[in-house]
Amino acid sequence: MAETPATLAGTTAGTTTPASGGHHHHPHLHHMGKRLRYFFRPDGRKVRIAGSPDEADQLRKTLSHTEKEGDFDLVIHGSPEHIEALRHTHAHHEDRHRQLKEEHGDLADEFERVIRELDALSTELHMISEHSVQLDANFSKYGYSAHLRTKDDESRATSLYGDSSSSFDKDQWHAERKLGTTMRLYQKPIVRQYFHKGLLWRAREAQEVASYELFIDLFYVGIIAITGDTAAEHPTGESLLRFIITFVMGWKFWSDISVLISWFDTDDILRRFSVLFILTCLLGFTTNMSAAFEHTYAPLVAFYLAARLFIALSMFWYAYQMPMVRGSIIGNGIVNIIPAALWIGSIHVHEPARQGLIWPAMALDIFGQTIMIAFQRGGGWMSGRFAEWCKTTFEFFPGTNIEHRIERTNAFVTLVFGSCVLGILYQSNVEFGINAFYGKAVLGLIQAFTFNWLYFEIDSFNLHTHAIRRHVFSALTWFSIHLPFIMSFVLSAGALAVLVRAHDSPDSPVDSLYETFIPRSEEHLEPGLRWFYCAGLGIALACMGVISRTHVYKQIPNQRLRKNKRITVRFLISIVIILLPLAEDHLNSLELVATTTGLVLCVLFMELIGSTCTDQSIWWDKECRKKCQYSAKCQVSKKELEASMKNGTVLNVEEIAKREGGEKGGVGQV
Repeated sequence: MAETPATLAGTTAGTTTPASGGHHHHPHLHHMGKRLRYFFRPDGRKVRIAGSPDEADQLRKTLSHTEKEGDFDLVIHGSPEHIEALRHTHAHHEDRHRQLKEEHGDLADEFERVIRELDALSTELHMISEHSVQLDANFSKYGYSAHLRTKDDESRATSLYGDSSSSFDKDQWHAERKLGTTMRLYQKPIVRQYFHKGLLWRAREAQEVASYELFIDLFYVGIIAITGDTAAEHPTGESLLRFIITFVMGWKFWSDISVLISWFDTDDILRRFSVLFILTCLLGFTTNMSAAFEHTYAPLVAFYLAARLFIALSMFWYAYQMPMVRGSIIGNGIVNIIPAALWIGSIHVHEPARQGLIWPAMALDIFGQTIMIAFQRGGGWMSGRFAEWCKTTFEFFPGTNIEHRIERTNAFVTLVFGSCVLGILYQSNVEFGINAFYGKAVLGLIQAFTFNWLYFEIDSFNLHTHAIRRHVFSALTWFSIHLPFIMSFVLSAGALAVLVRAHDSPDSPVDSLYETFIPRSEEHLEPGLRWFYCAGLGIALACMGVISRTHVYKQIPNQRLRKNKRITVRFLISIVIILLPLAEDHLNSLELVATTTGLVLCVLFMELIGSTCTDQSIWWDKECRKKCQYSAKCQVSKKELEASMKNGTVLNVEEIAKREGGEKGGVGQV
């Protein structure tokens, strides 16, 4: 009986978690619905299972280096060979089970009962042990964390004598499927995930992005695009200063809503009205941006503070409703209120003294949550009594849901890239409009597409541990660096729109533009516009390098260029792009856009080529160019081969297979 469970030891990779040293996860625990990767025949021979012919070919290559030839059988999942091996092994253990029942009787029944109870206890230990959290898909995508816990619904909790939560009741599923749900006006808030003594407790299921969250992103992206276009119309230092201030203030609208939705679960009607109120404040804030530093600064700050103070009031209400995280929520509410005094004071002060209140207020708004995290985590910089007070007050504090935050950020960045492409669109007024205007627009499109490629595919590929899960410092860096990244890209995109319409280069007749675009076409490029475009693009590229550096990537043997070296080259190219305006009038708009696009493409090609291995072709897989073939392993003696070579005869493979009773470890490549 001790060897029987070993036949079911190999489940699909990524579906089991390692057991902790203190709690052994018994191998006889069956994982329902998980495909086996291997099992053992009655004679001890291992049967490897591949999901497809391609996987079988790759597995055969791998096993040829790790296991001896002839020590295993390789079959494809669902093939006749696979079914025959399973039936043969199953029949053997059925006979063995029947034999033990006949020989030992009551002892065998008692042993089976103990096995069942051990399975139930092992399941319970598996759910609560430090290294066995039921978030394997999450670990596979974002990296493993030994400090993560899940809380299951009590109705689905595993019991010693009840049904396992991994089991599937068809009748219950059909019954629950017919029942609908209602949305209430008010629902008591629930903290989605929280930290307690260094451990993150959260729900097992992933938090989905709500439809109104995407609406918020779309609305906000349209607003920040306006700020970039407004700054590019007057590319001066004062315009840049106003752009940074209004952009950061607008950014806080988006981040505050994201925090509320990520921390607290209140899927009710009141939540929707709360979001609508904040969006109304954002709309009022936007209508006062253009003339904010001449006539409309007071209403601009008023709408901003209305949203910020509403967030603080919501925090205090959540603190009242959830005593467990009360200390932390009150602290975050106070952090929102303190900068309000500086903002109110800035209304009554004129320029340039006003800047002395604006920048400290913005710093507190941006880094307020970081300061709260420092108090919540504690440290050696605190005195003993104060550290003890913080430990007691902030024993529980909310945490960020990694899937939700990443999906929200990815959706937002996607919309930013897409909205910035709108700036390069123009209308032609001639029959054949393939000219410098069109060329600059194409180059701008290539830039946006390349940035999208780098951010979502290159820098997110082969992730071992995401920055949020890696360390608190990497997580804070990942959160914070997105602000300058998006701000720089938006500023660059606004300047690019002006460069595309400029007619300072050859083959760019201004009368080829549609009549509404002619007044917006520039004949001469201002130095500030060049700096806005190049500095914005270069800083955005460097920020992407910082974002990539916060992650931990999987190691690839014999890689042409390691990730750290590729990021270093990316930083150097960013510096080159930032310094391009020093060329001044030596580069017209077409040459400037073409140069920056070429440099951005160099980063892309370096990433694509550098990530490959030295022993592999850059262009294609060599196996793809081979003809279809069939390979099999059969034992032929050296004497037979020498005799065949001497006599010039051909060995009959079918006769060898019949002599051996079948192929061993054969793989078909079709």
